[in-house]
Amino acid sequence: MLAPMEDVTDPSFRLICREQGAAMVYTEFVSAEALVRNINSTTRKLAIDDRERPVAIQIYGRDPDAMVEAARMVEQAQPDILDINFGCPVKKVAAKGAGAGMLRDPEKMLAITEAVVQAVNIPVTVKTRLGWDCENKIITSLAPRLQDCGIKALTIHGRTRSQMYTGDADWTLIGEVKADPRMEIPVIGNGDIKTPEQAKAAFDTYGVDGVMIGRASFGAPWIFREVSEYLATGRIPEISLQEKFSLLRRQIEESISRIDEYRGILHIRRHLASTPLFKGIPNFRETRIRLLRVETEKELLELLLEVEGLLASMQA
Repeated sequence: MLAPMEDVTDPSFRLICREQGAAMVYTEFVSAEALVRNINSTTRKLAIDDRERPVAIQIYGRDPDAMVEAARMVEQAQPDILDINFGCPVKKVAAKGAGAGMLRDPEKMLAITEAVVQAVNIPVTVKTRLGWDCENKIITSLAPRLQDCGIKALTIHGRTRSQMYTGDADWTLIGEVKADPRMEIPVIGNGDIKTPEQAKAAFDTYGVDGVMIGRASFGAPWIFREVSEYLATGRIPEISLQEKFSLLRRQIEESISRIDEYRGILHIRRHLASTPLFKGIPNFRETRIRLLRVETEKELLELLLEVEGLLASMQA
């Protein structure tokens, strides 16, 4: 599954990932308070394309009434699933008691979950972390209680909030939750899945029902094709350099078309900065800086063509 990520999982990227083999995709997270106030930039996040399905819209917030009202608004957008974010670790979210901040108030988390489940008729799921910090890893006791609220699946990121995205994800507690005989709903694991082999190991070792991929998809939506084929056949497909660059160009063009040239290029820079295509190119620093500084589509596509030619000559 493609993990929900702010400023990353826009409609175009979600669709590309589905085409590349992602079993399911998630929107960027949506602020319940902003949605209730009809903030345009937030309501736009509810737009989904039938070709993306199955697709989940994810909401976050700390106010129970706002979460319930936002959930009802999300239901009108007709996603396949409504997901509640109890895992975002960034300070501006967690410090205000939303996202992973809810891990400091599990009773409120449970109350919000139950209220949202009762407010809508579509399946509700939850995404969270192991706990607030290493001294408070509460997920094994929390998971059955979340299930009792009526959620249909639980995604667990194998880090605490205090870890943010540092260190290694700990999958052992995810495995413990899955092995708990009380758990009847699907358990999805998230954290540090970067290769098809790691995805298979997560299934084999921890028995999870699904694996969620986040940062490893930046600039590499083809990872879902690699993972799905590896799980099915034991072989990693060979995807040509030309096809990979074609996908990057499509991301650039669709990002610009969806927003505008300047902001569309800004949006896509995270993918260009992280794509594994550029790893191993000698003396690439100057070219990378140019890629991240260009401000027109023409310049960016010309530079990308130059890099593709360089890599092709290296592989020849």
